[in-house]
Amino acid sequence: MTGLLITGTDTGVGKTFLACGLAALLAAKGKRVGVMKPVETGCELRDGQPYPEDAVRLRRSAGSTLPLELLCPYPFRPAVAPEVAAEMAGVRIEKEKIRSCFEQIAARHDITLVEGAGGLLVPLTRGYTFADLARDLGTPLLVVVGSKLGAINHTLLTLACAQAMGLAVQGYVLNHPAATRDLATETNRDALARLTDSPCLGSVPFFPLSGEDGRDQEALLALIAREVDVSRILED
Repeated sequence: MTGLLITGTDTGVGKTFLACGLAALLAAKGKRVGVMKPVETGCELRDGQPYPEDAVRLRRSAGSTLPLELLCPYPFRPAVAPEVAAEMAGVRIEKEKIRSCFEQIAARHDITLVEGAGGLLVPLTRGYTFADLARDLGTPLLVVVGSKLGAINHTLLTLACAQAMGLAVQGYVLNHPAATRDLATETNRDALARLTDSPCLGSVPFFPLSGEDGRDQEALLALIAREVDVSRILED
């Protein structure tokens, strides 16, 4: 496997968190890890330009020195779907440019982690979604599930969409983005195991950030190594 597209059951489920952890862990194992966030919305302004903080975190976790504009060719200020953000900015997202950036990154690395935005059917342009991008890049999927009420429906819909489009799914990882626990978070894993044949590759507990990058990175690496079956993620 040369690439993996990390998608989610929704926005805010922990895609960047998990992608950063995987990138750091694989790099620690001696892999040359490429990272990419093709489109990032909701960016803060820095020097008058949208600054893709998620892409910056990914680059830091992978130890990459590639230019940010290659890793994230389309950063936008509005916190909306990529197609909408591009229209508001007067920009046309070109799938050929995204594919070219991916190929340049992948050519220099053993594996390239591509983080999507929101879920699998979020549109990049009219009639072209992240599911279409995964198909064009030839990357299997890793689905990040936000473990909360509604996760079962969201997960099954995502997996059904992937199957209908003929996309390979390496599995899914349950992530707990909040410290609070309830009946849904306690029962989601067993329920999903009964309802789908896709493997659960881990269940990651809530991880509070300390605000210290070095300490967070070290703790995150240890957490992902302990809770996620990385060997199965990398299976061909």
